[in-house]
Amino acid sequence: MASKASLMNEERPSALANFGGGINGTWAKLTRFLSDVRAEMKKVVFPSRKEVESTTSVVIITTFLFGLFFFVVDAIFSRVVEQILHRLGAQ
Repeated sequence: MASKASLMNEERPSALANFGGGINGTWAKLTRFLSDVRAEMKKVVFPSRKEVESTTSVVIITTFLFGLFFFVVDAIFSRVVEQILHRLGAQ
């Protein structure tokens, strides 16, 4: 019962909030937001240096492999299109 009463009090804006244009309500929202941010940041787990190095190396190697793959595919398609155009009479 007490929690229901406290919830009803939170739902109704106070006279001071109405008088000040909601400045107190905005300040309360901002402080609650910042406290929520602080609570969430405590849950964040940052990777270790070893994890960052390993994932970075995987990204670099994968990038080079994809680059090589697309270079080969582009060369093959260029040759095919060149042969087709040559057989159709293009110079």
